[in-house]
Amino acid sequence: MNQKIYRAAAIGHTGAGNYGHGLHTAYQNIENVEFIAISDPNESGRAKAVEESGAERGYADYREMLEKESLDIVSVCPRWVTEHLGMVTACLNAGCSVYCEKPMTGTLAEGDSIVETAKRNGLKVAVAHQAVYLPATHTIKQMLNDDKIGTVQAIYASGKQDRRGGGEDMIVLGTHLFNMMRFFVGDVDWMQAHVTIDGKEVSYGDDHEPTEPVGPVAGDCINSYFAFKSGVSGFFQTRRDQGGPGRYGMEIVGSEGTFSLRGDVANRLMVYPHPVIVPSNADQQWEAIDLDDTPFFKGNELAILDLIDAIENDRKPISAAEDAVAALEMILGAYESQLTRQRVPFPIANREHPLSRG
Repeated sequence: MNQKIYRAAAIGHTGAGNYGHGLHTAYQNIENVEFIAISDPNESGRAKAVEESGAERGYADYREMLEKESLDIVSVCPRWVTEHLGMVTACLNAGCSVYCEKPMTGTLAEGDSIVETAKRNGLKVAVAHQAVYLPATHTIKQMLNDDKIGTVQAIYASGKQDRRGGGEDMIVLGTHLFNMMRFFVGDVDWMQAHVTIDGKEVSYGDDHEPTEPVGPVAGDCINSYFAFKSGVSGFFQTRRDQGGPGRYGMEIVGSEGTFSLRGDVANRLMVYPHPVIVPSNADQQWEAIDLDDTPFFKGNELAILDLIDAIENDRKPISAAEDAVAALEMILGAYESQLTRQRVPFPIANREHPLSRG
């Protein structure tokens, strides 16, 4: 039986999120994909992206591209979320499945709209949470399922905690962590959070401009608690300018040991194979487990391959639009909890951005 050849394209916007983390070049090594076109309203940026991707044609308007080309898959590449809803919706209505840069949307309502449009059109949307596509991550999940560290009790995650520490760190990098937490232990039941700026409680009107348009952000210190339906407790923290090498990542604590995924979480796993960390006990040491060394950037290619398989077998992609919404819910839930001074049950009733109601 002949293998189906998929016709692909990419939407970028030079100067407004560009091409994200190279989503337009993820198709080059996939044999059953023909990369047809690039759209970008910036002429020089478009020419550069056409050369980088090997596209056959370039368009200034993605709507024209979708109308003139017969496409199966489109990458929505800009880092900025401002145009994602319109771009993804146009692709879905043109009959194309989508690979979208993270964060997928700035609000839960926008995310819900994408999920509903994809379902209505019988199409798939995958999101660029590259880490969950890597073989190393799947090996870790299998070890958790095999009780390598016993029963999972808690996950302690931290953002990068650089100059973006606080609200921007939580959405730009935290989205990867939250997506991975759910990949490992399932859905959140409820959450509670404490958000401050300069040591003071964040209130309505305390949001500030992020370095890139990813929706309103607030706070320079955020601590969140998640009650997962599986019984696992989740914790996330980010503080501005409190980071250092290897701070980004998580520890997964089990009844019989601990996994540490800090810094280069893709290729090396540190394991403490004992129930309790006892620094004074020289016999109880951390052990390194070398994992598959597929680099992080290859996650885009693996995501496209997974998206094609999801299309052909009518299943959910590993990191689908629904997962992007769920990760965003863990982000915006922190503001909802802080502003209402209450714990927040999931799914969150308020589907707009909590900081926009002041």
